[in-house]
Parts: sequence; C-alpha cells; structure tokens
Amino acid sequence: MSISLLKQLPSPEEIKNEFPLTDEQKAQKAAFDKEVRDIFVGASNKFLAIIGPCSADREDAVLDYVTRLAKVRDKIKDKVLIIPRIYTNKPRTTGDGYKGMLHQPDPEDKPNLADGIRAVRKLHVDVIRETGFFPADEMLYPENWMYCDDTLSYVAIGARSVEDQQHRLTSSGMDVPVGMKNPTGGGLDVMLNSVHAAMHPHTFIYRGYEVHTDGNELAHCVLRGSTNKKGQNIPNYHYEDILLLSSLYSEHDIKYPAVIVDSNHSNSNKQYMEQIRIIDDILHSRKMNSDIKKLVKGVMVESYIEPGNQKIGEHIYGKSITDPCLGWEDSEKLLYDIAERC
Repeated sequence: MSISLLKQLPSPEEIKNEFPLTDEQKAQKAAFDKEVRDIFVGASNKFLAIIGPCSADREDAVLDYVTRLAKVRDKIKDKVLIIPRIYTNKPRTTGDGYKGMLHQPDPEDKPNLADGIRAVRKLHVDVIRETGFFPADEMLYPENWMYCDDTLSYVAIGARSVEDQQHRLTSSGMDVPVGMKNPTGGGLDVMLNSVHAAMHPHTFIYRGYEVHTDGNELAHCVLRGSTNKKGQNIPNYHYEDILLLSSLYSEHDIKYPAVIVDSNHSNSNKQYMEQIRIIDDILHSRKMNSDIKKLVKGVMVESYIEPGNQKIGEHIYGKSITDPCLGWEDSEKLLYDIAERC
C-alpha cells in the first residue's frame, strides 16, 4: 500500500474526557461567543482584534503571551474584543516544514499526531482556565473540528484551503464565525463562493458518518493580500479594495456581510512591522466611510513576545519559528491605539 496505517487516533470524546471544560467554563464560552456574534450581526460596535503568534509552538511561551493579552483586554474591553490566535495547524505552501503543534508537539522531534491532538486540547483548556480567553485557530484538517468545537470562538480557513469542498461543508456546521481567506491568487469570487457555501445547509460524509448541517450565517471574508504570476505580493486592504468587496457582497444573498483584514501575509509582504501602518490605514478608511466601518469588523495581527522570527533549534523564548511577528511592546501599543480610535 502507498498509505501505511500507523495507529488509530483517539476519538474526540476520549480527548474531551481527558481535558474537559467545567460547567462554569462552558457558560463563560457561551457568553463570550455571544459577544463575538453581536459584532458580526451589527448588535455591537466593538472592534475585533484576532492577535497572537503565527504558530503556537510551545505552551509556556503561549500562556505567557496570552496572560499579557488578558491585562490589556481588561483596559480596552469597552471598545475592542480580543481573540487570541492559538494557531496549532500550519498549512505549508510546498508541504515542507513545521506543520504546527498538531503534527509536532515538539518542533525538533518527529511527527506524532496522537500526542499533538492532546497537546492542542491541553493548550486550549489551559488558556481558558488561566485567562478566560476562548481562542481562534486555523482549520487545516476539517475532521479535527470535533476535538475543539467547545474551546474555539473563531476559526480561519486558510488561503490554500478555501476552495476545498470539505472545508466549506464542515464550516457550514460550525456555530462560531468562520473567516474565509481570499486564495493566494487573490480571487474575491472564490472567497465569496466559500462564504456562500458555508452559510447554507449541506449533507455530506464526515468522520465516517452521513451528516447534515444547518449552515453558518457568521461565515465571512478575510482579506490577506495575494501573489501574482510573477511572485509579487499584491495587498488588498486599501480603501478601494474594501469598497469593491462591499459591492460584491451586495450581489450575494448574504445576511451579515463582514470582513476581517489580515494585516500580515501578502498584505505586508511578511514585513511584520508593516502591520502597524496597515492597521492605521484600515482605521482611517473606517473613519472616512460609514459603509467600510460597518463592513470591517476587525483585524488579524501576528504577534508574539519577541519581534521577528527564528529557526527551529535556536530556542529564543517567545519568538516565532514560522512567520515573523510583532514583538510584545509594539503589540501592546497597537492594541491601545486601536481602542482609542474605534
């Protein structure tokens, strides 16, 4: 066989029993999810900041970072709702490289998905217990959703996954906002088709079952920039880009049009300090145009304790081993600036 079956992975029920949420934490999540929902449906004017490391590579540094975020949260909660990025799945353009905690709970060791599933669930539960945050993650594998459907309050579908049917169908069964990124080629129609698909009911095969979903009315667009045929990065966060998306939304039967702007990736050409300028531009656009203010619900920011990135094995605490991130001092200032201007 070309595919070798290595081991049976634990079921979602086993993992949830191993790392359970308390009744109090479940109630807290329901309240937090309502806060997030209110932003997307227009019942709240708060601005979303989905912020954190490019990849959650080690629990101690991630918990340290999120604890710092919690102190900022308490000062700006009237204006800004923070959702920490706890990204444990890393899609890779070529398939090579570190694929996240799910694959390698130890980035310097061989892949171990059973241990990775446990490490991801433990990290989510520890973040909830220690900070009261309910995190965001990227959905690399749709079948993993049931391991964390009770811990995540936001899900992102990456630029390389947004055309995949299983990602779209699984998103239609989630009860939290799902952000569909534009593909690397930049096609807004592809992104909008994904939003449309996720918003509607479907019947399909999932984890060995025939399943039915009701549709996710909180599915929405994420602008992350694109790459042209010459390999040049083309940003799509500008005033005109958002107005174009607004007009395209009007052509679709979408109840709650919304967009989150990813300030890194192809929007910044992965120049992490550019995120500050880009968010300044977005906040200015919202101020200048009421339609843009209504449509743009928040931003994504890649941020960690130390600025930049490092190679695996360098062991600099709190520094990204994937894409470069804003350091903590700049991130803290940025969050206060967002709150002051929203």
